[in-house]
Amino acid sequence: MNIELRHLRYFIAVAEELHFSRAAQRLNISQPPLSQQIQILEQQVGARLLARTNRSVQLTPAGQQFLIDARQILLNVSQAVDKAARLHNGDEGELRIGFTSSAPFIKRVSDALFTFRQRYPQVHIQMQEINTRQQLEPLNEGRLDLGVMRNTPLPDTLDHHLILREPLYALMHRAHPLAQQQTVSVQALANEPFVFFDPQVGTALYSEIQGLLQRYQIQPYITQEAGEAMTIIGLVSTGLGVSILPASFKRVRLADVVWIPIEENDALSEVWLVWARQRERSALMEHMMALLL
Repeated sequence: MNIELRHLRYFIAVAEELHFSRAAQRLNISQPPLSQQIQILEQQVGARLLARTNRSVQLTPAGQQFLIDARQILLNVSQAVDKAARLHNGDEGELRIGFTSSAPFIKRVSDALFTFRQRYPQVHIQMQEINTRQQLEPLNEGRLDLGVMRNTPLPDTLDHHLILREPLYALMHRAHPLAQQQTVSVQALANEPFVFFDPQVGTALYSEIQGLLQRYQIQPYITQEAGEAMTIIGLVSTGLGVSILPASFKRVRLADVVWIPIEENDALSEVWLVWARQRERSALMEHMMALLL
């Protein structure tokens, strides 16, 4: 069987016109080649599709069914072409993004997601909340397309761009003696009870903040550990201790928690956009990267 799409188009034109001359004019070809191609089509199908006389052309029962199926085949081909083009251009498909718990609180990230949704409503964005270190393997294996994470050592298989650097803030209960200050030095927090990340959880913020304290020879007195920043903020609001978190978390407003800028210039946290170096970047990935960066 060697049926081509043009055979289907020729047949549909004749079946709708029920006249070879009009069908040939519609197709912008001469009548003899059209008649020849219809005969070839019938030979390929193994059935008479058109009943011809000198005065009329009629569809046979086989032709009536073949017309329905031929129209559906051409529609399927048109839809397949359109879908492939839309996927290639990044107008539809699926984008899988890993993000740390802080990402939704970062205005640039939330703005980029909002704009992407408005521009590409046919794209399904699959967001997976997962901490920085746990994103590395899914990115390498192709289970994630992009990762929004904190500064962390990356394997050679992953590449990254800096999204932003944001300041670190000290947070404490509003009744704390330091709560009325405009700024605070990390040295002033040296002897305070700390509510801090559980080191076993694998969040990169743990390493970033510990690195800041170590640069100033501070060994924090950790009295409470938690897996998530939201839990840390909640525990600070009860007066169990102080903590340090990136500025983006200030969008979480609790009446009893005061946020104070840290004086040291290196009290910063980096947010990265990460992807697998060996994988070809899709148009969807490029669209999102442009918005985030």
